[in-house]
Formats: sequence, C-alpha cells, structure tokens
Amino acid sequence: MAATAFHQGIGSLQSRGCFSDSGFKQENGIASFRWISKGVKLDIALLRRETFCSRKRSLSVIQASTSQTIIPDPVSSPSNGTTSDSKKKSNEAALILIRHGESMWNEKNLFTGCVDVPLTEKGVEEAIAAGKRISNIPVDIIYTSALIRAQMTAMLAMTEHRRKKVPIIVHHESEQARTWSRIHSEDTKKQCIPVITAWQLNERMYGELQGLNKQETADRYGKEQVHEWRRSFDIPPPNGESLEMCAERAVAYFKEYIEPQLLSGKNVMIAAHGNSLRSIIMYLDELTSQEVISLELSTGIPMLYIFKEGRFIRRGSPVAPTEASVYAYTKSLAQYREKLDEMIQN
Repeated sequence: MAATAFHQGIGSLQSRGCFSDSGFKQENGIASFRWISKGVKLDIALLRRETFCSRKRSLSVIQASTSQTIIPDPVSSPSNGTTSDSKKKSNEAALILIRHGESMWNEKNLFTGCVDVPLTEKGVEEAIAAGKRISNIPVDIIYTSALIRAQMTAMLAMTEHRRKKVPIIVHHESEQARTWSRIHSEDTKKQCIPVITAWQLNERMYGELQGLNKQETADRYGKEQVHEWRRSFDIPPPNGESLEMCAERAVAYFKEYIEPQLLSGKNVMIAAHGNSLRSIIMYLDELTSQEVISLELSTGIPMLYIFKEGRFIRRGSPVAPTEASVYAYTKSLAQYREKLDEMIQN
C-alpha cells in the first residue's frame, strides 16, 4: 500500500539527468547552476588544500536562497518563546543522514551511479523502517539528490514521523513550476516540510561501468582493477567520477546551502547515496582520504549528528522510536519528544 500510494504521488516528477547540459543550466530548487558553479570553484580549491577536512569551520557562509518559506514549528520551538537571532543561533540542531533503500539495480548487482532507478519492495520497507527510527526527531527541511531512489526514501520515511507534516518537493525549475506549485494557505504551509532536490548530492557517476554487472565487470577487467575503481579515493572509472570528484561537489553544496540552515537552528534531513554521504561524513568527522575509503553505509539506516556551537557531534544511528537512549542524547531532543507526546495525547 505504501509503495502504491507513493508511486501515485510522485508520478509527475520529471526524470533528471546527472550531468546533462540542460540540467546544468536549470535551477536546482535553490539557485541557478551559474551561481552554484561559482561556489563550487571556490570551495574545491579550499577542499583540496585541506583534504576535505575543515579544521576551522567558517560559518559566515552565504544563506541558501529559496522562495519557499520555512515556518517555525511550535513543537520544536524553544519553550521560553525567545526568537532573537542570537538566541536561535546558540541552539543545537539535528542532522539526519539516510542512504536510500535498496534499488532495483542494487538487487541485480549492477553499477547504478547516476542512472535513475527506483526502489525495490525491500527498499520501500527499509525506507519505512528508517522513518520509524527517526519518528521523534525534529525535521524542518529535507535535502535529497535529483534521483528518484533518494526522493522515495525521504518521502516514505516521513510517512512514519509522529509530527505528521507533509513533505513537499520544491519545484523551481521555471517560473511556471513555481507558480503552479505555490501553496496559498498559511495554515497548510505550517503542516508542510520543504524538500529541496540537488544534483550535487547525486551518487558518484560511474561512467562506462553504469549498467554493468559487478561480477562480470570483475571477470572482464580483473578484481584488483575494479576494486581500485570502487574503493580508491582519486582514481575514477572510465569516463566517470572518483570519490574525490564526488566529494568536491557534495561537500561544496553542503557547506554553501545546508550548513547555514543548521546554523540558523533548522533541523535537517539528507536522503542521498553511499558516495555522496561518505563525502559529507568525511567533512563532518574530519576523516582522511584513507579513512573514508573504508567507510561503509548500509541502505536505509539513518545516522544522527548534533550541530552545536559550530561543531558536528556524531550520535550514531537511532535504534527504534521506543529506545529511550535515543532521546537522552540531548535535552532538546528529549523536550521535543515530550511535546510530541503532549500534542498527540491532546
């Protein structure tokens, strides 16, 4: 039922390429690519200098621009009613990372990369299970890649959230898209969560390996060569991206658009892919290029970070919605759960 309902809901989404010319020129929901590319050039130079580990995080980054207004959630607002910017910036924020559930090409053991493949039935179940794990953690804004498996994961996960807000994909591809998808009720807006899609969070592009069977590719090129393509940091497959190249775009986007949201006190969820999330975790945990290549992320398992005073603190993976220790991570998470309980009981 969940899978059927979801497919009906997203049936109108346009298929988006990974690196097509038109994709580069269109807006990604926040800014035009011309603006993005400028930021990437600046950030890439910085990342190469610091091996993707910003020891001194610069938080005076430009705020992400979006015409989608994020309305404060009374459940997650400070209990003392203080709304000044200085007070808000001192509050902590939650960051949830989720690798998409199993895709149909994961099931077939094919290199997927930037091919837009949906989830399997198991992947749908993994996304729903992930949602149950984070059902008591606040979410104010969601970022996903431009690929359907990540978007499906985010949408399905939010069906399990106890706050029962509706995730709404923000369409800024054109003026007509903005106009036609505009919400005209302020009350309805308060019950929605904006979902921003960005190609910069896409999976690593595997080039000429995309669509090939992984075992057959190993037989053809040799296990050592395929292992080098998959697990080295700076060696790309033929006409594809290395992990380093993937990290350049993913981390640059995170620093320019997502980190400012956390700094302002917004709770963020990112549903993306193994390599784009490994890249972001490399930045968050200040991992070296050797440490990140051994990092493995399971499909459909959320990871929780707390952003406070300019630092990212890893809190692991929420075990289950009834696991008391999940909400003992911070005072704010515990208070949020208490407010949810009160709201649902009333």
